[in-house]
Amino acid sequence: MGLARGASSPASTGAQRVSLKDIADELGISQTAVSFAINDRPGVSAETRRRVKEAVAKLGWTPVYAAQALGSSKTMTIGFAPARSAQGLTDETFMLHFMVGVHTSLSPKGYGLLYRPCRSLNEEMSVYRDWASRKRVDGVILVDLRADDPRPKLLKELGVCAVLAGGPDPNNYVPSLSIDDSRTMGTMLKHLSSLGHRRIAYLSGDSNLDYSQGRVSAFRSFAKRRKLESINIEFTNFDAEQAAMLTLEMLRSPKPPTAFIYETEILAAASLHAMAEAYTTRQLETGEGQSAVYPNGLPAIVSFEDSFICEAAYPSITSVHRDASEYGAKVAKLLLKVVAGEQVSGNRRILTPKLVVRDSTARSVAPIE
Repeated sequence: MGLARGASSPASTGAQRVSLKDIADELGISQTAVSFAINDRPGVSAETRRRVKEAVAKLGWTPVYAAQALGSSKTMTIGFAPARSAQGLTDETFMLHFMVGVHTSLSPKGYGLLYRPCRSLNEEMSVYRDWASRKRVDGVILVDLRADDPRPKLLKELGVCAVLAGGPDPNNYVPSLSIDDSRTMGTMLKHLSSLGHRRIAYLSGDSNLDYSQGRVSAFRSFAKRRKLESINIEFTNFDAEQAAMLTLEMLRSPKPPTAFIYETEILAAASLHAMAEAYTTRQLETGEGQSAVYPNGLPAIVSFEDSFICEAAYPSITSVHRDASEYGAKVAKLLLKVVAGEQVSGNRRILTPKLVVRDSTARSVAPIE
């Protein structure tokens, strides 16, 4: 990474900029040696590197990234342009914590994050073309891999460095880092099965998303192996009202599910709210001809995402916990390696999720009172 010859101390102090020459004069060495030491490049001794970094801290030197980018043909910017609804972006705590994690890895290296939410996949791809033509970013982070996803190939053709959070990319156009939840659906279903649940519903998000397809496949395989009495699979497109409506419809069926799995905590909480309202006002009579009693008559509820919402709900919601911030930090670190020209493996899996059992699955199946 090239360094600017000048740098600035905090503007509010009005202090004169500290340059590499100032550091070199302070230590009685060349500016080249100072640059090598700051950049951790070979050619200077460990003692010189230590002295330079101490002087940098003492004098308050920081790089001028505009000049740095000009000298190195880098923008010092990483792009993130997820195609999601505005409501989805504001409601999802996982994505917010993911972005915080990305920042924790980018900031120490002097990189900024260019956040450009998009309304559609086509808009997202247009943004990538624009960024590439204007050399606006050094790399991008992809999320939400889809079936026959055109984005990895496009970025490869545009020559834009990229990593995928999720995956893996079946064509290996971009390296990926995915959370290892290959056994997560099985863990959830084993937990529900141990409580006696034989009729289970899964309210997923978007049928085109790679991870949703994987979870549906795991659900079907488990149901077949364990010979569950019945399963229901519905796609909500992450619409909370749709999830709540489908939940109540299923509960009014002749043999309703005794347990529900939701793709996100927002879908789970909205459905729980709808059930609570129907139960407490005696508006819900199950298909088995009995009125439900709140909260004892509630079905078991599990969420694939965890947040304070799951803890604050009544009853609190059993959920799958992932450290989204750590995940974002690791994804950003992987991208920085790609940008630096390092060789990285095609796909890595990390952070095996943990099932956090709360009140919503704390008891075995009992007849509805």
